[in-house]
Formats: sequence, structure tokens, C-alpha cells
Amino acid sequence: MSESASNESNVSGADPTDRVELAIQLDRELLDQVSHLSNDPSKVIEVALRQWLRSGRRREDDLVRPLPNNPVVPPKGEWND
Repeated sequence: MSESASNESNVSGADPTDRVELAIQLDRELLDQVSHLSNDPSKVIEVALRQWLRSGRRREDDLVRPLPNNPVVPPKGEWND
């Protein structure tokens, strides 16, 4: 094992024995986009998966702020006559 590979595994905090090899199929366009981020697409995919799992069950609609209700208009003759 090279020294740089050993350092990378120490930086990521995972022991090489804890790793599992997984084969996935990706669209070529997606792989090109990932390749622009790093020379090692597996690291990008691993970080993205960790962030996604860390976010929990937050849905997109949880991230938007609710609109306030309009004020109730009083009956005619009681307001601004």
C-alpha cells in the first residue's frame, strides 16, 4: 500500500478493512460531472451519500418558509368607516 493511499484512508476516518467494494452503473454525463470534482469518483460518491444520510428525513417542503395568514377583515361598519 502506498503512503498516499494510507494517508487518504486515515483522513477519511475509515479503516481499509471496514470498506466494502460496490459496483454501480452511472450515466456517462453524471460520471463526467463527478470527474470534474475529483480524480477519484468513489470519494465524491461516498461524501455525497454520507451527507444525504446525515440530512435525515428532511424533505424539500420542510425547507421553505410558510406563508403568513392574511389578517381577518372585520365586518362592515366596524373598521375604517
